[in-house]
Amino acid sequence: MKIEPIPAFTDNYIWLVQTSNGGTYVIDPGDAGPVVSLMKERNLGLDGILITHWHPDHTGGIQALKAATGCTVWGPDNPAIEGIDHRVIDGDNVELDGLIFSVMAVPGHTLDHIAYYGHGVLFCGDTLFVAGCGRVFEGTFPMMRASLERIRELPSDTHIYCTHEYTAANLKFALAVDPENHALQEQEQSCRQHRQEQQPTVPSTLAKERASNPFLRWDDPVIINNLAAHKKLVGSNPDDVFEALRTWKDNF
Repeated sequence: MKIEPIPAFTDNYIWLVQTSNGGTYVIDPGDAGPVVSLMKERNLGLDGILITHWHPDHTGGIQALKAATGCTVWGPDNPAIEGIDHRVIDGDNVELDGLIFSVMAVPGHTLDHIAYYGHGVLFCGDTLFVAGCGRVFEGTFPMMRASLERIRELPSDTHIYCTHEYTAANLKFALAVDPENHALQEQEQSCRQHRQEQQPTVPSTLAKERASNPFLRWDDPVIINNLAAHKKLVGSNPDDVFEALRTWKDNF
């Protein structure tokens, strides 16, 4: 399996997945244009699309790509998303040319948000970012934290394929929360070099995110103490800590 990003809009990544058997799939094509251009350039077909949630920058290209290729579309059980052929829920499996991905419900950013996990990779849409997480738009803070906890429990070598290049801004916030974290400091240096070379900072690994991402560390005493020192923390249970982090980031 080969995975590579197709840049779209200002900071989106549409993920291109090519199987060893020649199957071609994309994840969250908010814009059909970059996908069609790449397909023409490389003389590729398109077998399928995976969707993580309803936001237009993740779904806007579905209809045009279906019309152009006749591909099959999997996505959340949300009737507001037009063009879904197979509506999937938590625990379902999606087969892509012999590769099996399990569907994980990860609500919080949106209520319909799902992720796809298999073969050591996670396509997580806007739930988890490198050094950050998605805003809580439709769900609640406890709901979002529970979704991130599900992700945190995956194997440490899982590769995290999120759909935005938000890493630099996320690291700036993370270092404000946890300035002495050596893993964060190294990640910031790596991010700066990648962006200077116009290279993506995604994917990350779950091991790296567990060590550095404050939104996966609601139970870390360092995070709790630093939140308290900045007078950002009201309660001390995991949901209180996560809400304090996410609210601080929203206004950072």
